[in-house]
Formats: sequence, structure tokens, C-alpha cells
Amino acid sequence: QVQVAESGGGLVQAGGSLRLSCVASGSISSIHAMEWYRQAPGKQRDLVALITSEDNTNYADSVKGRFTISRDNAKNTVYLQMNSLKPEDTAVYYCKVVVTINRYAAHNYWGQGTQVTVSS
Repeated sequence: QVQVAESGGGLVQAGGSLRLSCVASGSISSIHAMEWYRQAPGKQRDLVALITSEDNTNYADSVKGRFTISRDNAKNTVYLQMNSLKPEDTAVYYCKVVVTINRYAAHNYWGQGTQVTVSS
């Protein structure tokens, strides 16, 4: 079993910064990717950023140039540095860890989420 725990959310004024952290623990064989999603009230959960085991990254257009994803493989931890925050960034941010099972399969593990609120 794999546990995923996010931290670092909070209340910040527009233009401010926050750094989210996500730690994966438990029976981890190999992590393929670590990903951040967010879900605002009444909206679907959307991908914000991801980073693969080869350090390839991808960002949603809405956060490009403002958010940076990074990972510490030794600690099974992924970070999301969020700068120039906007009120529309307000959401619950979730971490997803993609664990490789074998050559053909992987399993997704989700955290409980951390609230980010950006005031105008």
C-alpha cells in the first residue's frame, strides 16, 4: 500500500507565493510520475503539472511561467512552487503518484488534497 500526503496549502493574497509538498510512502517499487491536480468548487479536477521519472515536465497553460514542479527522488517527494498567484488559482490541490507495477501496468495513488485560497 502507498500513502500520499500533501501539505503547504493556505490563504495568500493575489500576487503571492506558496509551495506545496507531496510525500509518497509505503510499498513503493518505482514511481513513474508525480502529478498535481486541482479542483475548484463545482468544477472538474484538472491537471496542473506533472513530472516523470526522467524529469520531463508538463504544465497546464493557465499556470505556465508561474508554477514550477520539481521532485526529490530520494525522498519520494514532489513540490509545486506557485508564484504570482491569482484568485482563479483557488482550489483544492491534489497529488497523484503513479507507481509502476510492471512493464504493462501502473497504479495511481491520490492524496487527500490541500486547500489553496487566493484573495483578491
